[in-house]
Amino acid sequence: MNLKEMLNLADRIVFEKTGQHLDDLQEAVLKATLQHDTYKHVAKDFDCSESRVRNAASQLWQILSEKLGEDVNKKNFRSAMERLQISLFSNVVQDHVRVRNINFCGEGRHPPNTPNSHPHNQEISNTKQPETLHQDLSEMPELGTFYSRTSELETLTYWILQQHSHLIALTGISGIGKTSLAVQLVQQIKNQFDYIIWRTIDASHTLDEFQQELIQLFSQSEKLDSPATNPKPLPLIKYLQKYRTLIILDDIHHLFSSGELAGKYKPEYEEYRSFFKQIEKLSHQSCFLLIGWEQPREVTQVKSQNTPIRTLQITGLDIAAGREILRDNGLEEINNCEALINCYQGNPLWLKNVATLIQELGGYVTELLPDDGILLPEDLKDVLEEQFSRLSEIEKQVISLLAKESEPINLAKLLENSRITSSDLPNVLQSLSRRCLIEQQESFYSLPPVLRQYASQLQ
Repeated sequence: MNLKEMLNLADRIVFEKTGQHLDDLQEAVLKATLQHDTYKHVAKDFDCSESRVRNAASQLWQILSEKLGEDVNKKNFRSAMERLQISLFSNVVQDHVRVRNINFCGEGRHPPNTPNSHPHNQEISNTKQPETLHQDLSEMPELGTFYSRTSELETLTYWILQQHSHLIALTGISGIGKTSLAVQLVQQIKNQFDYIIWRTIDASHTLDEFQQELIQLFSQSEKLDSPATNPKPLPLIKYLQKYRTLIILDDIHHLFSSGELAGKYKPEYEEYRSFFKQIEKLSHQSCFLLIGWEQPREVTQVKSQNTPIRTLQITGLDIAAGREILRDNGLEEINNCEALINCYQGNPLWLKNVATLIQELGGYVTELLPDDGILLPEDLKDVLEEQFSRLSEIEKQVISLLAKESEPINLAKLLENSRITSSDLPNVLQSLSRRCLIEQQESFYSLPPVLRQYASQLQ
């Protein structure tokens, strides 16, 4: 949402509550909040006391809190309004379903693979909304503070509820916010499903154990719902066909081997390949959301309208959200804030790590930052070490070469400076790209500043 959209939505809320539109001072308070300006600056513009501005803000936060059903304040106003927008979007979708008898997960013609091209005349068979919701979210983490991801939420919601995608890969570098986004998504759309299940992949999740666990969950729920019939357990795919189910698999990279190119299954998990193919190809009304640093090789990032597979690679937050993270972590007023956010690519975890370090060392950013502008807190190094430890030797060679370059270099120079063959190099670059470790501009490749700094220290 842009500033004008947020102000319009806030005005509607205030009008519904009080019968009056936002006055000039109230609107200035909201603008200052969204632009990270101070109440003192607003007071100066209006030639009034700062206490008057704070009183106006307090009344606004109370009105918005009562209407939205949550504690709204200066820190979370933006995220609260974006959550409201998503909720309103979801309600519009539900109303459209009831009016036009659309089944989001029925068989039908796929619309274009863009979140903004929502078809209104898609002919899909009728289905009822879930009457009973079964949830197993015991492994889902707490959401905590959620920062702006409106477009990503809309895209995922569209893919799941309207394009009835069977398999969605949610990928991005460590700390970028994949799991937080998925948790927020679950909160927004969970009532659209008969079953919703969250599992974190670890060493115990062989395919057989995983399937038996889900089958047991389905069969036990059926016995509780219909104790007189005592139904027998079915194969997992039958339940996915029978019930509208959303299954989230977090840390999917644990299925894949370290020391190999991205997405190569460990021998004991090779059966997952056939399982995901089955989920893709067979007719059913369920969706798997896969979250991790790596994704199965069969889940490509190539956009296609004719496949029930989608990939969403998350990038960093915008400057406004980055400022909010720094402020929430004690850096209220700092110089070169925008440069700091860009340097750390708007990565929420990285920004929290560097903010903590700066705070603990006194908060003097200009004195703490080295000439290259990059600090590498130990917590950040630990995160990067875990991800870099998964690289193959041939990937480490390319990373080492890119770390020595301050400017992007092309394929010819990479081949010239390495011992990698021309037939291997494209596969290596593809793997590093899927791991979100390199940046590409046409035929030129580079490492982001933080990764270049870290990789340089390894040499």
